[in-house]
Amino acid sequence: MDSLTQIVLGASVGEVVLGKRLGNKALFYGGIAGTIPDLDVLFGKLTDTITATEWHRGISHSIIFCAVMAPLLGWIVNKIEQKSNLGWKPWAKLFFWGLITHPILDAFTSWGTQLFWPFTTRIAFNSIFVIDPLYTVPFLLCTLLAMFYRRESKIRRRLNTTGLIVSTTYLFLALFIKSVATSKFEQALQKQGITYTEISTRPSALNTILWNANIDTPDSYLMGEYSFFDRQPIHFIKYPKNRTISIGLNDFSEVQRLIAISKGWYIIENKDDKWYFNDLRFGTIPKKDGSSFFVFSYLLENKNGKLYATEVPKTDRDAKFLMKRLWERIKGN
Repeated sequence: MDSLTQIVLGASVGEVVLGKRLGNKALFYGGIAGTIPDLDVLFGKLTDTITATEWHRGISHSIIFCAVMAPLLGWIVNKIEQKSNLGWKPWAKLFFWGLITHPILDAFTSWGTQLFWPFTTRIAFNSIFVIDPLYTVPFLLCTLLAMFYRRESKIRRRLNTTGLIVSTTYLFLALFIKSVATSKFEQALQKQGITYTEISTRPSALNTILWNANIDTPDSYLMGEYSFFDRQPIHFIKYPKNRTISIGLNDFSEVQRLIAISKGWYIIENKDDKWYFNDLRFGTIPKKDGSSFFVFSYLLENKNGKLYATEVPKTDRDAKFLMKRLWERIKGN
């Protein structure tokens, strides 16, 4: 999830653990704990594109990381906050829950988390977008309001608890909504006589009303959209796999690593004599001219026998157009 949401979650958890004893300091340190796992982005800037992508939401989003870092951070903050006279264990408890709730929340997104690192499996429920106002805004309001009440106040605790309950309920509601949307895609595929081997669904940006689907067929991938307000049948766009044209590139370990990252949802294509690896899991971004481009695409360059991958910048995005198109699509076709 986005940084603001993780700060709010961490702050709320900090309030649960030490709010009665520390007041707003518990919110403050909980918010800090909620941001720490995403520092892997900074380390990613020190290495190549593929390694940075592999690291993202990897070890720093694991149970082991949280278990190791919590006592260390608790000891450090206990030294800083000696006047609180708590000892390191309560601080460690605050940091553990502030840290661990971060990857648990991220597990509901499409990218997922390596919660059980060093095992490579990523937990990804694909049920909520990384920025979802319906999750964040009520949670944020409850947490902000709680700050203005004394630490002993019952209203403060009720506000914080309400924020946690509402946000958590929305997370599980999104899972149910996902199951309904997935069944709509499956029904459409059956009606259209399309045979497929796998289907993956995810919500579109900022909402859980409009959903996207990737469908794996023997020779191509299909992509479709479905809004709960749609009146027309689901239309699927076909993307041929064309695996044979890039067969030579598969010998490179870098390509194999990208395939592993994409969980097999990929297309390698040649445009203007350049090779591109497209990760299909996050769909495409539409353009005003009716065309579109993949959200995550990597330029593959062979330099002296070594393959380099560079993420293609998303410079063609028109925020105003995308928001208008998203709103129109949510309202149904």
